Amino acid sequence: MRWCLTLLAFCFLAVVHALSSSGSRLLVVLEDATEKELYSKLWADLEARGYNLNFESPKNDKLNLFELGDRVYDHMLLLPPKSKGYGPSLTPKNIIEFMNKDGNVLLALSGKSTTANAISSLLLELDLHLPVDRSSVTVDHFNYDTLSASDKHDVLLLHRPGKLRSDTKAFFDGEGVVAFPRAVPHTLGDANPLIAPILRAPATAYSYNPKEDASSVEDVAATGSQLALISAMQARNSARFTLLGSVESLQDQWFSATVKAPGDGKQTKTVNQEFAKQLTAWTFKETGVLKVGKIEHHLAEDGEITPEKLNPKIYRVKNETVFTIELSEYNYDRYVPFEVPTGDAVQLEFTMLSPFHRLNLEPVRRTDNSTVYSTRFTTPDQHGIFSFRVNYKRPFLTNIEEKLEVTVRHFAHNEYPRSWKISGGWVWIAGLWSVIAGFLVFVVAWLYSAPSAAALNTKKTQ
Repeated sequence: MRWCLTLLAFCFLAVVHALSSSGSRLLVVLEDATEKELYSKLWADLEARGYNLNFESPKNDKLNLFELGDRVYDHMLLLPPKSKGYGPSLTPKNIIEFMNKDGNVLLALSGKSTTANAISSLLLELDLHLPVDRSSVTVDHFNYDTLSASDKHDVLLLHRPGKLRSDTKAFFDGEGVVAFPRAVPHTLGDANPLIAPILRAPATAYSYNPKEDASSVEDVAATGSQLALISAMQARNSARFTLLGSVESLQDQWFSATVKAPGDGKQTKTVNQEFAKQLTAWTFKETGVLKVGKIEHHLAEDGEITPEKLNPKIYRVKNETVFTIELSEYNYDRYVPFEVPTGDAVQLEFTMLSPFHRLNLEPVRRTDNSTVYSTRFTTPDQHGIFSFRVNYKRPFLTNIEEKLEVTVRHFAHNEYPRSWKISGGWVWIAGLWSVIAGFLVFVVAWLYSAPSAAALNTKKTQ
């Protein structure tokens, strides 16, 4: 009976563990506690995935992100405040420091209220720009919900983005329509290459301030696909930040709402709940997390490679070398073999000050939870300190940067081929021996040739 209870307890712990690869402590910053019920399905989904939710008000003076220099939470979900900011504990500086310590942040905005100055300052640090009028929302007269926004046209109906590029993974793929009520638009700057848009506004959308009494919109700063509704930034330490323009899209009423597009006779159900799961899963590192397993390099030899021959410290110039690396990808609750997206490649650099080789790594075998990539090359005719380097950095995937140093020596004196084995050197060898033979003939002739009698008589007379 006792072993049955132990087994059940172990199974329970295995079920409720956090799916995130970086931890389960999630801080939810919600200023108005009465609005908590509006997101009950979101909280239930996060708790079912193993997160420990801690709801805090930004006005709480005891709220701290760090304790003794370490993070108190692994992730942070910031809902838009009604006041001017999130308080002294959640200043832009503290949030940036939270990300510098590998924390992940999901920031949601709302078009119902003016965006706080503190949020605008935080986004400027990341090169994300809100409209000058921070009360603006995204309006589209061709892609809106005719049932809930027949007059204002501020509830956008969009399809999930799918694969954002040919060489990226499809983390937000799927069928169905996503509703974005009163979405706050933003634009992406050019100074931060780490930012990537997840969902852009349609070509017919524009930014509009509903508080202004104007029959027409003039001097629009950005329109169409220039406006982003959801953007993400992955820092160099692989910490993730996601900006969601519509916090209302996470509410229960929109998780399976009935919507109808203009000119479409049928009504459909939104897939906001599934899209919210994909978005939070990527932000909180349930997907797109790469892991490096074994890294091996050795001489290209026939037969079995023994452990003594793996990862030598010294190579010789012009050695045939094999390099292998094992890569896995975390997918919600387990590691699976990593497949390189179409049109992309994981590359190996064999470099000193600059790469002497830059080669694509090809998959050679798969295990239950990893893919082994390998390549073969000849070490350059240059001795010195070299490095095996794998530097793989792609949008929506955590960074891989591995570096192994080895020494490449020149040929030893007994490793050079003998001169008589080189047919091209036979001419020079023949010339050398001809000079030696001629010198010997001269010496012999000089030593054994006697002077003439006339020369000897002349010498005695003198």
